Amino acid sequence: MEYTQITVSSDGPVTVITLNRPDKLNAWTPRMAEEQVHAIATANDDPRIGAIVMTGAGRGFCAGADMEATFQTRISGTDPGNDTAGGVGGMPKGLDWVSFLRASKPIVCAVNGAAVGIGTTMCLPADQIVASTSAKFGMFFIKMGLVPELASTTLLAARVGFGRASDLCLSGRLIGGEEAHAIGLADRLTAPDDLLATAVDIARSYAANPDRQLRMTKQLLTENLAEPDLWTAQQREMRMLSECWTTPEHKEAVSAFLAKRPPVFRPEA
Repeated sequence: MEYTQITVSSDGPVTVITLNRPDKLNAWTPRMAEEQVHAIATANDDPRIGAIVMTGAGRGFCAGADMEATFQTRISGTDPGNDTAGGVGGMPKGLDWVSFLRASKPIVCAVNGAAVGIGTTMCLPADQIVASTSAKFGMFFIKMGLVPELASTTLLAARVGFGRASDLCLSGRLIGGEEAHAIGLADRLTAPDDLLATAVDIARSYAANPDRQLRMTKQLLTENLAEPDLWTAQQREMRMLSECWTTPEHKEAVSAFLAKRPPVFRPEA
């Protein structure tokens, strides 16, 4: 796929995907989502890559959906992408962003500047959200006569709590990086100049671990997030734990520990 709205680079075992429409504060389009998915899938298929960072070019992360290319196009009677009306959350049909990110290698979002509407909700299924002090988050849907998407009414509440999620969704207000960090929307807070390096360092710490077990752990976190029955949660864990006991990754980890050497879980990038 030719990338026209993102760029992709590698930093050792970390793939860095940059939303690249800086003249429009990286406003989102269905095409951008398709390019993101292609880049993430490519990283997932590369055994040298262990984690992924997503960030934005220029002054913003993503200032929401492109008003002309998405909302106005749809109001005018034309679908803005590959059958977004048949998809979920405004995504092209067949693209389940939330499930895709939760099944992916670890993903860290590095939020610089505005992250509004889908600029926020695309990050919620990620494994870590790192915000700079210049970041601005907003669940702007109510201001557009819309409701939130991408399971954000669940995922936002899981991150910040029901009351705070209600406030952000019902007011549509913008909050800065410091407040986002204080309420749990952002997991880390950095100075703007340190943002990308911090996100890559976090991603590297995940990439040092085995892919199979990283994805299994993500699956357990996803499935058990809203599981009220602790016995059911334990059974899911036990099924995967039993599988892990037989894997080469577990054998390598034990051998490395006994030999007092670092384990090797992937080819060198």
